[in-house]
Amino acid sequence: MIVVGLTGSIAMGKSTAAQMFRDLGVPVNDADEVVHDLYRGEAVAPVEAAFPGVTKDGTVDRAELSRQLMKTPERLPELEAIVHPLVRQAEQAFLARNKAAGAPFVVLDIPLLFETGADSRVDRIAVVTCSAELQRERALKRPGMTEEKLAMILARQVPDSEKRKRADYIIDTSDSFDITRAQVKSIVDKLVASNGDADA
Repeated sequence: MIVVGLTGSIAMGKSTAAQMFRDLGVPVNDADEVVHDLYRGEAVAPVEAAFPGVTKDGTVDRAELSRQLMKTPERLPELEAIVHPLVRQAEQAFLARNKAAGAPFVVLDIPLLFETGADSRVDRIAVVTCSAELQRERALKRPGMTEEKLAMILARQVPDSEKRKRADYIIDTSDSFDITRAQVKSIVDKLVASNGDADA
């Protein structure tokens, strides 16, 4: 089973590309979705213990957690030490399920693929990209996004140019959905042609 790591900096269109893989029948494990689930379950108690006041009605309030981390960004590794092992467990369960089901290839949608060393756990890397201007425009349209918050996020991410150098496949979302979809389809076709051989 070929494991493809899908990544891209904020507002590059990674979630859109991930959905296009799903639409083509490819199993996708979305690390962000896993975190959302953890913030309603297993991660609630340890996150509240480390960051008092960030939970509400039994779930982690992401906006409040983000606000606290904006004030004390040096505490981000503490949060990652709680969340990353739980995300990894969910990822391993996803891989085991799909391997048992005979899936020829799967996608791991991991925003911080390079930053967390997850690139060592995948066979291929697909990087979603667009121009810096379009990225900034998309990002600032997001609820609660500010120039300061965007700068903090970008400072934590490997530069787009570096990600592209390390990619096996590049998906450029600067143009229409149809053009993006065609790029995703091309990757799937190549994976099908390689017939499950991780060295192909």
